[in-house]
Amino acid sequence: MQCHYCENEADVAVEKDAVKVGVCQVHFREQLEELEEAEWLSDVDEELDIDRSE
Repeated sequence: MQCHYCENEADVAVEKDAVKVGVCQVHFREQLEELEEAEWLSDVDEELDIDRSE
């Protein structure tokens, strides 16, 4: 599968409602950086109660 943003091979693919989208590692990291800036993400983090001490 090809990255949604460039011509590179997708390293990560996500599927929802029979629609599958892939991104390469570079664009995956860029998307994560954008998500880190979103306030709603901290709410999700609290909901999941993830233990990152390991």
